[in-house]
Amino acid sequence: MKILIINGPNLNLLGTREKSIYGSQDFESYFEELKIKYPDAMLEYYQSNIEGELIDKIHACGFTVDGIIINAGAYTHTSVAIRDAISAIPAPVVEVHISNTLTREDFRHKSMIGPVCKGCIMGFGLFSYQLAIESLVKR
Repeated sequence: MKILIINGPNLNLLGTREKSIYGSQDFESYFEELKIKYPDAMLEYYQSNIEGELIDKIHACGFTVDGIIINAGAYTHTSVAIRDAISAIPAPVVEVHISNTLTREDFRHKSMIGPVCKGCIMGFGLFSYQLAIESLVKR
């Protein structure tokens, strides 16, 4: 099974950014842990702060991978373009958030991409990604 994890804007700063919300571990080291935990899954990781690059990656991989896990960061709440890219591909997509966005600022309560994803996992820290992998592996 091939799974692509996509992280959007500012998630390259995990481990240094707002540790009280996002924790102190960087994503690259966490991704290495995921690869060890799921040796039978071919995991790939991509991060960009640029909306168009995220869309290009969804287009490039969404027809060949078995699933995509996306944390679109702030684009979750604003990007019709990422929503349309997800709608255009056959791969199932799971929306992930490290924090529980429903307990944060009002503008974070609405997800533009959620309605076109298979599901959403939020609020469990980096463990949210593991839960998303489990949901794809066991589907």
